[in-house]
Amino acid sequence: MIKIGIIVGSTRPGRNSEAVAKWVYDVAAKRTDAVFEIVDIADYNLPLLDEMIPASMHQYQNEHTKKWAKKIDELDAYVFVTPEYNHAPTAALKNAIDFVYAEWNNKAAGFVSYGSAGGARAVEQLRQIMGEIQIADVRAQVTLSLFKDFENFSVFKPAPSHEGSLHAMLDQLIAWGTALKTVREK
Repeated sequence: MIKIGIIVGSTRPGRNSEAVAKWVYDVAAKRTDAVFEIVDIADYNLPLLDEMIPASMHQYQNEHTKKWAKKIDELDAYVFVTPEYNHAPTAALKNAIDFVYAEWNNKAAGFVSYGSAGGARAVEQLRQIMGEIQIADVRAQVTLSLFKDFENFSVFKPAPSHEGSLHAMLDQLIAWGTALKTVREK
C-alpha cells in the first residue's frame, strides 16, 4: 500500500488550510487502498531557503532540511492543500518544495485548493512546479470557494458534493502513485 502525505500548504496564523487538510484526511482515512498522514510544513520550521548548495545536488547541510527530506522521501504521493494568495500558492509552500529535490522525483501529486476562485490559479502554478521536480500531477482536483465553503471566510463547511471530487482525485492519485512506485524500485 502506498503512503500519501497531505501537505498543509500555509503557515499563516489563523490559516484555513489545517481544517481543509483535516477534512481531506478524514475522508481519505476511510479508504483501504492507501495510508494517509497530514504533513504540516509549519512543523518543520523551514526558514527562507538557507542551503548553500542547490537541492538538486542532494548535499543538505542543515538539520531542518534533513528532517524535511526524510519525511518527503518516505511518502509515495502527495495531496497539496493550498490557499491562493495573489493568484499563486503560498510562499511558504513554494519554499518547502524548493528545499529538497530528489525526494520528490517520480512520485504523484493531487491538489485541494481554496480561494475566491477556488484556488485554481495557485494550482496552475503548482502544476508547472511539479513538472520541474519530476512529480506527475493528476488531472482531477478539488476547488473550494471562500464564499460558499467557508462561513465568514474562516469556518470550513464544505458542500457535500466536494467529497465525490476528492475521491475522484484520490482514485487517480493512488493509481499514479502506485505505478510510479514501481519506477522508483527499478
